[in-house]
Amino acid sequence: MIKFMERLQKVIANRGYCSRRKAEELIEKGKVLVNGEVVNTLGYKVSDKDEIMIDGNTLVKEQKEYYLLYKPRGIITSTNDDKKRKTVIDLIPTDNRIYPVGRLDYDTSGILLLTNDGDLTNALIHPRNRIDKVYVAKVKGFVKPKDIKLLSSGVIIDGKKTSRGKAKLKKFDKKMNTSIVELVIHEGRNHQVKKMFEVLGYPVLKLKRERISFLDLSGLKSGEYRRLTPKEVKILYHEVVKKN
Repeated sequence: MIKFMERLQKVIANRGYCSRRKAEELIEKGKVLVNGEVVNTLGYKVSDKDEIMIDGNTLVKEQKEYYLLYKPRGIITSTNDDKKRKTVIDLIPTDNRIYPVGRLDYDTSGILLLTNDGDLTNALIHPRNRIDKVYVAKVKGFVKPKDIKLLSSGVIIDGKKTSRGKAKLKKFDKKMNTSIVELVIHEGRNHQVKKMFEVLGYPVLKLKRERISFLDLSGLKSGEYRRLTPKEVKILYHEVVKKN
C-alpha cells in the first residue's frame, strides 16, 4: 500500500487521544515524540509507520475498518449533527471512530464508504485520482442531446468548469415530462450533480449514487451496510496507485 503523510496533530486527533487543537498545544509544548525525538513543529508530517508518544504513552494504532453503506434519503452524511438528526454513523455499530469518505446530500441516496483509514479517504476524494462516481438522476424535462454532451464535457458551476465525465440519457417519460440520466464524475464539489443539471435548466427531483470505482450496491437494501473485504481494499489502493 502507498505511504501517505499526514499532519501530526491530525493523526493524534484521529487516534482518539484528544482534539486537534489540544494536540497542537501538546506539540508546541514539546510533549510529543515521533520515533523517540521531540517534535514541536505544527506542520510536521508522519506516516502510519511512525511511532508517536505523548507524556510517555505510545499512541495505539486503531484497527482499520472499511464499510460500504447503502445510504437512505433523510440521513445526514456527518459524524454528528447539531440538530440531532440521524447520521450515517448511527447506522454502523462500531467502537472505532469512522468517517464518511466524501458526502451525499440529505435527500440523496446510494453508495457511501466509511472508514478510519485517512490515507485511503484522502486518495479516494482527491480529484487528481479520477475515481469514478456514478449517479442516476431523475430530472424535470427532456434532457436534450446537446445538454448530454455538455454534462460530459463540463459545465460552469460556482465560477469553475467541472472536469470531463460521461452522461447518458437512460429514459424519458413523456407523460410525466421527466428524464433519467446516468452521470459519471470524478470530483466531489458541494451539491455538484444537482448544480450541473440545474445550470442547464433541469431541476433534480431524485438523486442516487450507484457506484464508486468498482463497488456498487449489490445485495444491499436501503439502510444496510457491509464490510469491505481485504481484496476490495487492496483493489481500491491499487486504483489510486494506478492513477499516480
